[in-house]
Amino acid sequence: MPERPAPLPWRSPTGSPSPSPNPGRFPVVGGDRPVSGPSRGSASVPVSPASGGPPRGSASVPVSPASGGPPRGSASVPVSPAPTGPQGPGPSDLGRVPPLGPPISALPASGDAGPAPVPVASRRRRLPVVLAVVLLLVLGVGVVVARPGPVAGWLGDEPESASNVAGATPEPNPSDVLAGPDPNAPVPTPDGVRAALDPLVGAAVLGSRVNVSVADVISGQTLFAKGADDGTVPASVTKLATAVTVLAAREPGYRIPTRAVAGAKAGEVVIIGGGDPTLAIDKKGYYPGAARLDDLAAQVRTALGGTTPTSVTVDGSVYSGPVYGPGWDADIPTGGSGGAVTALMTDGGRRDPGAEHGAAERFAEPDLAAGKSFARLLGVPTDAVKRGAAPAQAAAGGTPAPGTELGVVQSPPLIRMVDIMISESDNLVAEALARQVALARNQPASFDGGAAAMDAEVAELGLPADEITLSDGSGLSRRNRISPSLLTDLVRLAASPDHPELAGVFGGLPVGGWSGTLDERYRTAPGTAPGAGSVRAKTGTLTAVHSIAGLVTTADGRLLTFAVLTDKVPGGKETAQPALDRIAAALAGCGCR
Repeated sequence: MPERPAPLPWRSPTGSPSPSPNPGRFPVVGGDRPVSGPSRGSASVPVSPASGGPPRGSASVPVSPASGGPPRGSASVPVSPAPTGPQGPGPSDLGRVPPLGPPISALPASGDAGPAPVPVASRRRRLPVVLAVVLLLVLGVGVVVARPGPVAGWLGDEPESASNVAGATPEPNPSDVLAGPDPNAPVPTPDGVRAALDPLVGAAVLGSRVNVSVADVISGQTLFAKGADDGTVPASVTKLATAVTVLAAREPGYRIPTRAVAGAKAGEVVIIGGGDPTLAIDKKGYYPGAARLDDLAAQVRTALGGTTPTSVTVDGSVYSGPVYGPGWDADIPTGGSGGAVTALMTDGGRRDPGAEHGAAERFAEPDLAAGKSFARLLGVPTDAVKRGAAPAQAAAGGTPAPGTELGVVQSPPLIRMVDIMISESDNLVAEALARQVALARNQPASFDGGAAAMDAEVAELGLPADEITLSDGSGLSRRNRISPSLLTDLVRLAASPDHPELAGVFGGLPVGGWSGTLDERYRTAPGTAPGAGSVRAKTGTLTAVHSIAGLVTTADGRLLTFAVLTDKVPGGKETAQPALDRIAAALAGCGCR
């Protein structure tokens, strides 16, 4: 790899620039619909909305604090406190509002961020980043928080309501009930962390290859490293890299369009897939806040006036290459969590939008299935649906002229799609986001193009791109390799005040014992209880591959980032996952000094 310049040193943040306007319509999300797509059945955090605030379910996204004033994004999360002990919930607490433990809170951008790092033999350049950003992790439906700075623009919020402008008295801000990590908490020592983790990382159930990285988030000090720089099969932990690179390449407010144009023949309507996997047929779609084909069909009928549609052509040419990824196991296309990757699809390719995540039968040809649904909405026979290419826009030749836009609908902003991808570990959304990285970098929107673009984006962010080699964006491929230390660097970079656009990575991180893919973990397995509410992490699972990476708050209140990757596990998840959870729980339960 050619030598890259060192990352820029940390600087005091001066606020975030206003984002570009977001074109297109975004559906209003009601109080009964979650925005961030938490795993179905996960616990809700009920709160009292502030007058004039965002709709229930709107996820908070951390942003960089502005100098000279209170931190941006420092809105409190009002919840009803639940009794819990210091080691996490007991059996009687599991049905209550989840006590998240200390959330990531506003940490000072002090030059004295902690003791000097203990030298660790490594060929890597460590990030000289100091955490000075509010990282407010929201795990489920019913959370109402303010979205200051550029975040409201990314999410398409309207200006302040007229009632507020007219002087209506808003509800007072609720008091904090979740204490933040203590920025003055002592940093664990490498010897203390080693004493806690050495017996756990050597567990036989994790196999012969257990690679680990643990670092302090504020100072960047490496606290534990075992094969930390070695490329390892990451499984779905790959989605952390997908999230960071797409937010860097596209910006959080970007929306993916699905367009309809007039075809070359009279009555022909061409639907052009832009790569939005969340597109719904109607209001019964799987993904909250999705763009809808019935809205697009209504626009088309209005644009055509008295012309009757006679055929539908599906143009998915923005994507290229195979629809199934290299290195995917043979059962992935039919196993319920994967499927064909096409530029046009509805409900992530699901035949039934009501099917639970991970158990959904997918269309073998989701583009044609979506085209037929669109045809039915237009009153066109489904046998008049075919694949093809949209014509170039012509000045004349019919009414409307070929290529004339008849309608467009827009996906949710990428920041919400990242949230869905992380919280549900949604593989089809992940592959779509990887292709958005490719398109942003003028690469082919294919598995190869997306992987190459993500690698390049990692390098451009100043991280060691020689420690990541990808074949897809979801982690289904066994050809993927990522080092644990690159993952912990990605987490720290996303927390940097220099990159507020990356902070959307944190909103969907599952919380131990409460949400997403960690909903059922850190509850009953021996030695894992301290991680309930304190571990926030992305998980990964393939046969013989188990991984976890994210954040953990220690018993002393210190915030750490960690990654544990194993790719030679002899048994199944029943033994491997609790063994991984005990590693993170050990960090949560000790001061490790």
